Amino acid sequence: MKSILGKKIAMTQMFMEDGRVIPVTVVEAGPCVVTQIKTVEKDGYSAIQVGFGDIKERRTNKPLRGHFASNKLQLKKYLREFKVEDVSLYKVGQEVKTDIFNVGDKVDVSGVTIGKGFAGGIKRWGFSGGPASHGSHSHRIPGSIGASATPSRVYKGKKMPGHLGSVRRTIQNLEVVKVDVQNNLLFFKGNVPSAKGNLVVIKGAVKCKA
Repeated sequence: MKSILGKKIAMTQMFMEDGRVIPVTVVEAGPCVVTQIKTVEKDGYSAIQVGFGDIKERRTNKPLRGHFASNKLQLKKYLREFKVEDVSLYKVGQEVKTDIFNVGDKVDVSGVTIGKGFAGGIKRWGFSGGPASHGSHSHRIPGSIGASATPSRVYKGKKMPGHLGSVRRTIQNLEVVKVDVQNNLLFFKGNVPSAKGNLVVIKGAVKCKA
């Protein structure tokens, strides 16, 4: 299982051995702690639950504190499940670190995109603007949205102004270009869908062998 939780740090660039300069995203990945093991016999499926990021006790509720106290574990801010084929390879309290990845691995990274509030059609969908000359009253308005007398309504899914960003997205087949085990850092070629400091979920790529 090549899966781990992390926090986006920043974007920078790296010089490769052949002289190329590539954009990279730095993610603080782990260490994560296995907080629960789910089996087919008890839960109907096999998976492990992992926690990431420390949190103060006063910021948690009683059920969550009891969940960690039952296994004598330190409280964690984020909890996520990863399906595994053989749960016998894991035990509660085991740490998952960046050393599960190697340079050249392909991964899928999921996160919540940056929220941009209410946006017009030009910013949200890339619409072309209207005439920029004086006298035009349709510089950035969407224009006609209906379909006349038939069907006398606006079709569902019409691209219009509205909320932009703050949705879960996954970028597939990102390449791991550097693994810093000592500082728990992973460097990915390209961008990651998240704001700085937000949670990202890193999994082995499903469309190619990692």
